[in-house]
Amino acid sequence: MFSIWRAWMDRLPGICQVCGAWPAQPVCVGCARCFAGAQGRCTTCAAPMADDMPACGACLTRAHPSAVHACVASVDYAYPWDRLIARFKFQGEPGWARVFAREMLGQERARDLLGRCALMVPVPLTASRLARRGHNQAWELAKAVRRQGRHMGLPLPAQACADALVRLRETPDQHSLTREQRLRNLDGVFAAHPRRTPQIRGQHVLLMDDVSTTGATLDAAAQALLQAGASRVSAMVFARTG
Repeated sequence: MFSIWRAWMDRLPGICQVCGAWPAQPVCVGCARCFAGAQGRCTTCAAPMADDMPACGACLTRAHPSAVHACVASVDYAYPWDRLIARFKFQGEPGWARVFAREMLGQERARDLLGRCALMVPVPLTASRLARRGHNQAWELAKAVRRQGRHMGLPLPAQACADALVRLRETPDQHSLTREQRLRNLDGVFAAHPRRTPQIRGQHVLLMDDVSTTGATLDAAAQALLQAGASRVSAMVFARTG
């Protein structure tokens, strides 16, 4: 019954939150196409790059390989997506997960990656931040991707686990830091939940998050999953900074 109600609600006319068109979805088809973002992306970190290159310079010259095997992003972290993500995360509007999931599932690489993973895990928040925000945006995205993926008949990870990873402490503001500095800040921040280790062990895990900047958070989370016995960790995010 809930799925029928959800599908009915999604078809109701509304106003595009970017251009103001009516009737339209929260982001109309024209705006979604106009602001679709980069076509070519690094297969490891999802940074925008030329179509004919398999990996970006940062990944090719990195001293230590990333713990994330592959990463897929749908859009660039720029107008209008940055404003919509802020509403999603900080203004109590978790319903944007449905809009973002639709864009994510429009990517061929994203659909392919979903079919190759066995377990979907969101990047966690600390308990205090979750209480302040009211929802974990990464988990909302994971649920929306699974709901819409099932509706589309796509192959999906067999399981999704909200608490497979635990965030042990907050980190200081990282906006002005390099990737290496961010990684040092994130050392020991994530750990696998002891009760979820059997679900993680031997599995190809798909990390979910809303935004990736340098990939340091995904890398730290992936390391915790690998230490818990995951065979491989990939990642899917909605937006990637340039």
